[in-house]
Amino acid sequence: MLSLLFWGENYGKQRRNNKNFTNDSNRIIRKLIPTQNPIKIFGAQGFSKLEEKYAEHATEELEFVEQFMDRILDLGGEIVQEQQPAKPIYDDVIEFIKADYQVSIDGVKLVAELIESGIFDITTYDIMKEYLKDEEEDMYWSEGQLELCEKIGKENFLFTFL
Repeated sequence: MLSLLFWGENYGKQRRNNKNFTNDSNRIIRKLIPTQNPIKIFGAQGFSKLEEKYAEHATEELEFVEQFMDRILDLGGEIVQEQQPAKPIYDDVIEFIKADYQVSIDGVKLVAELIESGIFDITTYDIMKEYLKDEEEDMYWSEGQLELCEKIGKENFLFTFL
């Protein structure tokens, strides 16, 4: 069972865990901030539906970044920006969906572990649950697209995004 930190007897524990929350939230923010953006590449290739889908997805991700940054500041934490290793730029739709699928798998695992750790107050816990739900939806979408591509072939699959 998840142990939630509530105002009151656990307040001291919650304050001690703010540093852990800040570190973990900064890890999530680094994952969320796009370091490469296939949206324009896919649009230029004629895949307008895919361009729209990922534009919407990028907006959702940035909204979560803002929520995490706001929460870090609300709890007296510090937002940090660290150098990240370069990530590939994908121009192949299938390769990008595969990579995005793996990012979602890793994200679901990370967020689930953080939620189960019990370090969050109720407000933070709610934000994390919403983010987990979003990551799971992303993971299932990517998984479904890869399965569809396998069943109908790459050319037919790509045709659905024109």
